[in-house]
Amino acid sequence: MATAAQNSLKLLGRSPWSARFGMLVILVYVVTAIGAPLIAPYGETEIVGIEYEPWNEVYPLGTDNLGRDMLSRIIYGARNTVGVAFATTMLAFLIGSIAGLLAATLRGWADQLLSRLVDVMMAIPPLVFALLILTIVGTNLINMILVIAVLDSTRVFRLTRAVAMNVVVMDFVEAARLRGEGLWWIMRREILPNISAPLAAEFGLRFCFVFLTISALSFLGLGLQPPTADWGSMVRDNATLISYGDITPVIPAAAIALLTVAINFVVDWFLHETSGLKE
Repeated sequence: MATAAQNSLKLLGRSPWSARFGMLVILVYVVTAIGAPLIAPYGETEIVGIEYEPWNEVYPLGTDNLGRDMLSRIIYGARNTVGVAFATTMLAFLIGSIAGLLAATLRGWADQLLSRLVDVMMAIPPLVFALLILTIVGTNLINMILVIAVLDSTRVFRLTRAVAMNVVVMDFVEAARLRGEGLWWIMRREILPNISAPLAAEFGLRFCFVFLTISALSFLGLGLQPPTADWGSMVRDNATLISYGDITPVIPAAAIALLTVAINFVVDWFLHETSGLKE
C-alpha cells in the first residue's frame, strides 16, 4: 500500500501543469457536488427574492427568473448535472464493455450480431436519437439515464472490442482456454487487465460527451426537469438577461466548459503516461 502511494505521488510529481490544473478543477467540482447542501447559502428551490435581481451583497450572482438564488442553484447544479452524468457513464461502460468483451471473446455469430446492432444504432446521430426516444417514453430521470447510457455504450463497445481483439489471440488467453477456464474468468482475469488503460482514458472522454449531452437535452427541455437545478436548463431559463448585458446565464455554460477542459487535460496526460511514450 505504501509503495503504491509513493508511486502515485511520484507520478503526480512529474505531471505537467495542465494535468495538475485539471485534477484541481475536478477535485473542486467533486467537493462542491458532495457538499452542496452545506456550501449553498440557500435551498435548491427556495424563492428568496424578486425575479432577475441584479448582483448584490445578499445574492452574489443575482436571482433567476423565479427569484431563486443563482449561486445556490449553480452549486446544486454541480451535484445534479455531474452526478447524473457520472451514473450514466458508469452504466454505459458496464453495458458497452461487457458486450465488447463478449463479441471479442466469442467471435463468430455473436460478434456479427452485436456489431451489426451497434452499427445500426450509431448510424443515427445520438442527440437526435435521444430526443426521439425521450419524446416517446417520457423525460423522467430514469428514462434519460437509460437512453443516454444505451446510446453511448455503442462507442464503448467499439473501443472495447477493438482492443480486446488484439488480446484474445495471445498465447496466455489460449492457455487459459486449454486449462478449461470459463468465459467470464477469461474476460475478467486475462483480457480486462490488459485493456484497462485505454478504457480508463475512454471513460474520461465518454463522461465529457455524456455531460454535454445531458446539458444539451436540459437546454432543450428534455433533460433534468424543473425544479431540479441543472446547468443546461439554467442557461435556457435566464438567457433573456444576455439582451441586457448581464453575463449571469454564461456562468453555468462556463462551468460546463471548464469541467470538460479539465477532464480532457487529465485524460491527455494519462494517455501519454500509459502509452509508453517519453519526451
